[in-house]
Amino acid sequence: MIDNWHFYEPVNGHGLAHDPLNAIVAPRPIGWIGSRSGAGVNNLAPYSFFNVFNYRPPLIGFSSQGWKDSVANIAETKVFTWNLATMTLAEAMNASATSVAADVDEFALAGVTAEEGKLVAAPRVAESPVSFECRLTQLIRLETKEGHELDQWLVIGEAVGIHIAADLIENGIYQTASARPILRGGGPVDYFEVTEAARFEMRRPG
Repeated sequence: MIDNWHFYEPVNGHGLAHDPLNAIVAPRPIGWIGSRSGAGVNNLAPYSFFNVFNYRPPLIGFSSQGWKDSVANIAETKVFTWNLATMTLAEAMNASATSVAADVDEFALAGVTAEEGKLVAAPRVAESPVSFECRLTQLIRLETKEGHELDQWLVIGEAVGIHIAADLIENGIYQTASARPILRGGGPVDYFEVTEAARFEMRRPG
């Protein structure tokens, strides 16, 4: 039993050198989101508040702190892509996080290729080994427990088309570690890589 705790109420601050919340809920998959404005400008940006929420239909979502270009584009066009961030694409992913004007193409800024979607009018990262083409299902403004609106926006989309590099599939099973995906850790600079050496097996009971 643990007999020594650091306890805090978030409303009063955490009392540490850095907010531990996103280091505790970590590592997290990265929502590397491709979108396009109504004016035709491509946008690419990573979001660390991201996950998958449903199998059938496949629903994924990311949360944006502020009404950023990705959210504005998706609200306007109702489509976007998700692209797997990998070790070989880490620097490009990080470059796409740069705060720039809305008329700047982050695909070009990051040095990656904007590949047109097959089913949606949104660009995907051609170099990424996995991409989802998504249609918006919900755009939700988050609220506090008192019902106060936050400048935080949850975007949920249905993946209507999924691209997977064929060499990541063995005997009909997608090999997670083979893609070398990277995940967001805590603190200002921490990331993790998924490797085969870190894998272990455990079956659900029943």
